[in-house]
Amino acid sequence: MEIRRPLRPLARILKARNKGVDPALVEAEERAARLRKQRSREKRRAELRLALMAGVFGLAFLAVGAKMGMVALEEPVEPESRWQAPTIINQRANIVDRNGAILATNLLTASLYATPQNMADPVAAVDKLLEIFPDLDGPQLLRQFTGNRKFVWIKRKLSPEQHQAVLDTGEPGLLVGPRELRLYPNGKFAAHILGGTRFGVEGVRSAELVGTAGVELQFDEYLRDPANEGDPLELSIDLTVQSAMRQVLEGGMNLMNAKAATGVLMEASTGRIISMVSLPDFDPNHRPRPPASGDPADSPLFNRAAQGTYELGSTFKIFTAAQAMETGVANPETMINTSTPLVWHNFKINDFHDYGSRLSLRDVIIKSSNTGAARLAAAMGGEAQQAFLRRLGLMERLPIELPESRGSAPILPSRWSEISTMTISYGQGIAVTPVHLAAAYATMVNGGLHVEPTLLNEYTAPTEEDRVISLQTSTALRDMLRQVVVGEGGTASLGNVEGYDVGGKTGSADKPNPQGAYYEDKVIGTFASAFPMSNPQYVLVVSLDEPEISVLDEARRTAGWTAVPVSAEIIRRIAPLLGLRPNANNETPQLPILLTSN
Repeated sequence: MEIRRPLRPLARILKARNKGVDPALVEAEERAARLRKQRSREKRRAELRLALMAGVFGLAFLAVGAKMGMVALEEPVEPESRWQAPTIINQRANIVDRNGAILATNLLTASLYATPQNMADPVAAVDKLLEIFPDLDGPQLLRQFTGNRKFVWIKRKLSPEQHQAVLDTGEPGLLVGPRELRLYPNGKFAAHILGGTRFGVEGVRSAELVGTAGVELQFDEYLRDPANEGDPLELSIDLTVQSAMRQVLEGGMNLMNAKAATGVLMEASTGRIISMVSLPDFDPNHRPRPPASGDPADSPLFNRAAQGTYELGSTFKIFTAAQAMETGVANPETMINTSTPLVWHNFKINDFHDYGSRLSLRDVIIKSSNTGAARLAAAMGGEAQQAFLRRLGLMERLPIELPESRGSAPILPSRWSEISTMTISYGQGIAVTPVHLAAAYATMVNGGLHVEPTLLNEYTAPTEEDRVISLQTSTALRDMLRQVVVGEGGTASLGNVEGYDVGGKTGSADKPNPQGAYYEDKVIGTFASAFPMSNPQYVLVVSLDEPEISVLDEARRTAGWTAVPVSAEIIRRIAPLLGLRPNANNETPQLPILLTSN
């Protein structure tokens, strides 16, 4: 403990008195000495503090400099928040086509709500809102504004013009909150593929966008996952081709007076779907409500390509021919009994025309003989037929990325009898989707490898383990399908497109009626085709529901008159878009053939 220096030291006082000096001077000197000592001590303390602060600041600058150096040397990483994610996840990734064109994206808009307790004039507010939104219920809105409610939703989404009009009212109780809206910039194009969205959990500041159908529902978790950092979902479809195909198909449906239509374009070697159209369709920006009654297939929401199962008629004959050639039962030149009618107990099978008692297997396909296909299938047996169709995927649910297709399993006979084997050989008694048919035809023409249909741009290439038929069989089938278009008596001569070597098979299936029989005047006309047949790259399936046109005052319903010319026009339009150059050596029919068979 420091002892303070006395201001009046006794020894000095006594000594000063003896000398006659004033003792006050002694006290003044002592006081001055004490002050000098105190200042010296404070000076040392201040110098120590300054040195300490200089050291602290020096260390701080060194730490900041070191951290900046470390940050400069590190790769940039997005910081992760330690706070729990908000309940409402309002982000949703884009959906794009194979070329990066946007099919679905988000648009910043606003929602409108009211806090009645803050309203200056509820009556005037209702009047102004009715001017902006004529569809609102004015009396109900007034009751809500003048009652005990503290919060009222008015509109979940506003256009920019409506947003500005609400702000111009100047009503303090009308409030808008930011919100993202799902936008489909191409309208009806690809509506059944995309599906649609709805609002999930909602708040005044944001709202969830939740998938309701199509790929929006199938990949809902991916599209909403923040971990994907907004990477788009890339589909296999080509928007330009989709647009052209829809335009031609819609025109063909109207020209052929059809109730509905569908088309599927698929890569033969991969199963990737480039275009899928189902008509009638809808605008996903204004998705209609599902029908409360009636046949769901009559709704524009119904996807006929991947959801509807139909008897697709004589398009199945190519599978019968493929099975026969693959098992060695027949070759293209093998003669088949085609005498009519083919009688099985009380059941009769007839051909559209009398083709005589015998046709080669090639001509059974070209001329589309039911009796020839039925006898060939009966000779191979029902079990072998089932096994072959199963390997083609025609007896399983459609493995495609659309939730709507899950309930559309092929319709098969409850008992696979001999007559079932016969009728299924020409496409009656079994119902599949057009996408099923497209994938099976891809296997027929791509060299024999089974492909899985997909709407994603990424795919798994088929291998030898996926082989269903040999390359030799596939090559023979290509020739048959080409001759259906360009050969004498072929049922699809109107399907020839100069330069693109089109081949395919027609099918005109009578529609089943509610009583379990078949209509006599209603068919589903289908043309399953591939091009170019010299090296098939694409498979196209076009199907028209209840088509009918008048030719020379006679009603024509068969696929050769309806689905075939529509398919030809589609190929004529989309082939250049696909980058296919026309073949100058393309065959053309020697004679114009009037199509009167199926």
